[in-house]
Amino acid sequence: DQAGWTNDSITAFPALTCLAATWSDEMSALYGKSIGEEARYREKDVLLGPGVNIYRTPLCGRNFEYHSEDPFVSGVMASAIVNGVQEMNVAATVKHFAANNTEYQRLRSNSRVSARAMFEIYMKAFEIVIKHSNPWSIMTSYNHINGIKVCEDPNYCTGVIRNDFHYKGVLMSDFGNDSVHVKELAAGHDLKMPYGDPKG
Repeated sequence: DQAGWTNDSITAFPALTCLAATWSDEMSALYGKSIGEEARYREKDVLLGPGVNIYRTPLCGRNFEYHSEDPFVSGVMASAIVNGVQEMNVAATVKHFAANNTEYQRLRSNSRVSARAMFEIYMKAFEIVIKHSNPWSIMTSYNHINGIKVCEDPNYCTGVIRNDFHYKGVLMSDFGNDSVHVKELAAGHDLKMPYGDPKG
């Protein structure tokens, strides 16, 4: 047009909560493929989703990005989305690893969780997705778990993701995280998203 702008409108896809309510992994795969097609058309290589965090409170400002309070439902539905997206040669990024269930003071929040609850509830969806769809990317979370910032914790970033779940893809930090670069690298990250503490 005269201003030099092109029509860059996008499709408004339903929230993942609505998708999960279908109980259909076939619908999830079609959903993922449709998003992948649109991303490929727009020459995008990476999709920052799907989110598989667990519903813990209705006050979480990003519940619409997540599937369910059930890790099995979340894992199965997200696996199908990832397969659909990556069928279009677009990387899916499963997020936010892990126990990221609040937006309130999200850079400082501390999820106090037992080891059993971590593996049976908060990490189970990630494990399912990694084993059934091999996402090309995983994004870590802002929060702390039992007092340690997740993205700086080698026990989770390397011990769980790489060793326990046998993940081979890219591990990235979240945007705007105030974590220390060196600690993220030491924990096992491959990619630092913008901002952080370069002095560390």
